[in-house]
Amino acid sequence: PMASNMRLFSLLLTFFIVPSSLAFVSKPFVSRINHSKCFMSSSFNEESYEKDRLAKDAEAMDAMKNEAEDEFSKLRTPWKWVIRKRIWDLLEEKDIARPPRPVHHRIPNFDRADRAAARLATLPEFIDAKCVKVNPDTPQKPVRYRVLAEGKTLLTPQPRLRTGFFSVLRKDSLPDSLDIRDVTTSKGVAKHGNPVGLNEEYTVDLVVVGSTAVCPDTGARVGKGEGFAELEWGILSLQGNLDAETTLVVTTVHDEQVVLMPEATLTKHDVPVDIIVTPTRIIRVPNRKPKPSGVFWDLLSPQKLAQIRVLQQLKQETEERTGEILPDGPNEVLPPTAKRNNKGNKGKRSSGKNRGPRGNAAGKQSGKQSKEAKP
Repeated sequence: PMASNMRLFSLLLTFFIVPSSLAFVSKPFVSRINHSKCFMSSSFNEESYEKDRLAKDAEAMDAMKNEAEDEFSKLRTPWKWVIRKRIWDLLEEKDIARPPRPVHHRIPNFDRADRAAARLATLPEFIDAKCVKVNPDTPQKPVRYRVLAEGKTLLTPQPRLRTGFFSVLRKDSLPDSLDIRDVTTSKGVAKHGNPVGLNEEYTVDLVVVGSTAVCPDTGARVGKGEGFAELEWGILSLQGNLDAETTLVVTTVHDEQVVLMPEATLTKHDVPVDIIVTPTRIIRVPNRKPKPSGVFWDLLSPQKLAQIRVLQQLKQETEERTGEILPDGPNEVLPPTAKRNNKGNKGKRSSGKNRGPRGNAAGKQSGKQSKEAKP
């Protein structure tokens, strides 16, 4: 009910930063990835790619809306939108935000993101990892650089999964004359990365995600509202490319993005984080909630499915393999997307494998549940 939602909104509007740094013990992982040689596609048309990217950015700009709090109740998780708006506004008001701006409706770039990436690179779990999946958003660009600079395999998704699934890059497969920083952008990945198909065999040792806000107690995370981090996790765990029980999830954020969240806020498909890294500290989450496994088809709306070809492919293959029709999720109002300010100035506030049988995707929804992280 609207009244109940608004009371919850009021409760969530007050957050505070928790300054404690918490201990967590994890296990190293052994990578089994087949390191495919990265290449520069001779068919890659940089001008066409940029034209298409800018056109899609223009579509996103047109979709941007000024969302009042009473409009959030139309979305699937209205409480998250209260948190998002609070943090987006805060980062802009305190001038912590960095381009692209305004940061509303995106994973917000923040001041000293490079320091957070440098701190992440000191983690034993990062040092031991051979293959690291990193989101394609701007604040994690320094993380992508660190992965490549350290000689690791970088696995990064196509933006919004709209052109494909993942791309893989390695420093030793790039031209010697190429600056690594040039391949950490979406254009650089598209030009120099090797596309990875849905059914290829590899193992992800560590996952790095971007966040709008994250809880230091439970690891609950709020992204930009499109659910791609959860979908990518679901696909990778379903296809056997990562172990939902043991694969660590790390996020890099500004200290202002570290906030307590109500206990019962995670939905069953949300992926909590194990480690939070800011420019000033490392927080090992003491009471991390269990991670999901597989794709929750009963939550995947027709609107979202229609946007993502790789999910359409996965659903079709699963139904053909099992002989069962997978469920459809409820219809939803998709959230507004980001408005780009190409000038980079301070943004104005906006409120607005074929590896044998894997079983039924729907039956795997309950998934493996990981053990609670130990202090």
